[in-house]
Amino acid sequence: MNHAPASSPVVSVTRKLEFDAGHRIPDHRSQCRNLHGHRYVLEITLAGDIVNAPGASDNGMVMDFTEIKAIAQAHIVQVWDHAFLVYDGDVAVRDFLESLPSHKTVVLDRIPTVENLAAIAFETLAPHYHGHYGNHLRLTRVRLYETPNCWADCEG
Repeated sequence: MNHAPASSPVVSVTRKLEFDAGHRIPDHRSQCRNLHGHRYVLEITLAGDIVNAPGASDNGMVMDFTEIKAIAQAHIVQVWDHAFLVYDGDVAVRDFLESLPSHKTVVLDRIPTVENLAAIAFETLAPHYHGHYGNHLRLTRVRLYETPNCWADCEG
């Protein structure tokens, strides 16, 4: 009797990072149309094969959490932390922010809802994780908390 070899289980890992940023939802009917900020929590979930490289620092891991953090820090957290995230079409606020010397402003191609921010983070980060180590690594989910009770997931 022939038995097919058991396939390796897919393992995922998640790294959480936090940052502060301001935004507004210009056409929203509630207070979210006003300038305000959040303590965002970003969760990065990666899936892939476990590294099998005896003697290597990352042996037994999908990806070292320190490296997961470094990539997310460089491409999202450091860019968005203590910045005002503004939609390109929100001309009044963009003009105001441009009048402030050295203000940290990030202009986005979409309204900075938590859903859009999660999608932007996913689109930005995915190429940096894909195929890392040759262990079929891929970004599977970005979860972005806007408040402790409200978040958006972007999955790929």
